[in-house]
Amino acid sequence: MPALLFLIAIYLAATIALAWYGYRKTKNAADYMVAGRKTNSLVMAISYGATFISTSAIIGFGGVAAAYGMGMLWLAFLNILVGIIIAFLVFGPIMRRMGQFLHASTFPEFIGKRFESRGLQSWLGIFIAVTMPLYAASVLIGSARFIETTLGLDYKAALIIFTILVAAYVIVGGMISVLYTDAFQGIIMFVGMFLLLVLTYVKLGGVIEAHTALSNMASLVPANLVAIGHQGWTSMPVFGSQLWWTMVSSLILGVGIGIIAQPQLAVRFMMVKDKKTLKRAVLAGGPFIFMMAGVAYIVGPLSNVFFYNTTGKVAIDAVGGNLDAIIPVYINSALPEIFVLIFMLSLLSAAMSTAGSQFHTMGTAVGYDLVRNGIFKGKSVHTILFTRIGIIVTIIVAVILAFYLPGSIIARATAIFMGMCTAAFLPMYAGALFWKRMTKAGAYASFAVGFLASILWYVFVHVAESGPIGICEALFGVSTLIPSMAYVDPILIATPLSIIVAIVVSLMTKPPSQKMVDDLFKKEEETTATTTVDGVVAESA
Repeated sequence: MPALLFLIAIYLAATIALAWYGYRKTKNAADYMVAGRKTNSLVMAISYGATFISTSAIIGFGGVAAAYGMGMLWLAFLNILVGIIIAFLVFGPIMRRMGQFLHASTFPEFIGKRFESRGLQSWLGIFIAVTMPLYAASVLIGSARFIETTLGLDYKAALIIFTILVAAYVIVGGMISVLYTDAFQGIIMFVGMFLLLVLTYVKLGGVIEAHTALSNMASLVPANLVAIGHQGWTSMPVFGSQLWWTMVSSLILGVGIGIIAQPQLAVRFMMVKDKKTLKRAVLAGGPFIFMMAGVAYIVGPLSNVFFYNTTGKVAIDAVGGNLDAIIPVYINSALPEIFVLIFMLSLLSAAMSTAGSQFHTMGTAVGYDLVRNGIFKGKSVHTILFTRIGIIVTIIVAVILAFYLPGSIIARATAIFMGMCTAAFLPMYAGALFWKRMTKAGAYASFAVGFLASILWYVFVHVAESGPIGICEALFGVSTLIPSMAYVDPILIATPLSIIVAIVVSLMTKPPSQKMVDDLFKKEEETTATTTVDGVVAESA
């Protein structure tokens, strides 16, 4: 315990120092909102990856992989392909250029200014403020559960202490503090996950031995998982089975594609100084994501070998059925104490980096997009003050959710949020960047249909949510209205509908002004521009 406290003290001292540095560097609203648009490639890549990969991936999805198998590695593949390569090389450069031209500081503001609609900016701010606390709560749960397991603290105490630590530097230092603490935390995460992979293989006798043992355990899959399509931890589920639909549509596609429509990630493209920075960031971002997500999806299934060898039970049975407990219990039971200390810092880093960005995004959605640019538009208000108030309010909501959400919720809460972002944001976001004919009406319609279709599918069809919610049962006497599609995730229904509506409505409504289109889609020019946020001028590329 003394060694752990010493390491935590050093870690917190470094985090506080970086947060203080961010505070000292924050001179105006542009610095607080978008880090002055001067972020370099390495900080950008690690911060982006650290923001996306949190305790949701390591603990939540690692636990899911322990139950469902290594098919979850397809999610790591999509994270790299969509979240890094396509995001940084295709979406990022245009988002950076357009964002600077429009003087946008948040994702909702970018969409609002792109379609010349203050109302659209406010609605996106409301969407983020209402839905992101669910995702933030899942991150808080993962961190608190590991602290609870490792330090023996009460869950509620761990949750509150962790939240206060993160909130302090986000509220005070803004985005510069978030970026630099993210980069520091990302380095710790990389080291921790690398050691986790190596030590797991050492513990299980080597790479070939570990995977062979896991393959030979196919007959030990719990009967309830076999019944829904499980064929062993080194095989994909039966095609078209309940488990296959859950893994492929909800987890792999929902999170793998949903990463590109995350507002807290998309806004980072507006923080870099030039297009070359984004290209260089790919070289760091790809390996970082693989080491974070890929390792979790490998170690999770392999933990079954350890648990069976030591307890005679597979992972999910050894922890009493709570998927969120598998990785923490495995770490504490299987690996050397010194590594447990290091890995705890890795998990704290993962949780703090993601939670910090979530808190900042939720705060700007309320304080900047909704209050400052919506309710009090045109009036003299203090952007940073309102953003800080927004951060505090949304953090309180996330903490309340973290107290009351059930077990095994981390992966599902993450998938729900990302799936809804995909349906509501992605068609509108892609249209804003790549389609000159996209109109304000098309954006509104796409956003509304994507959001409402997702909600209706969750409430009346997708049984994982419609069953617990109970509205469908109360109204119609059944848990799902379409049994044959009860395990098909809303992303496969709501997103195509959102795309179709965006196209049809845009073609049926008046196109945007030609001058606006010409300015937005002009050829990339690497020139120095001047951007203004809240009346303060800050030079950026």
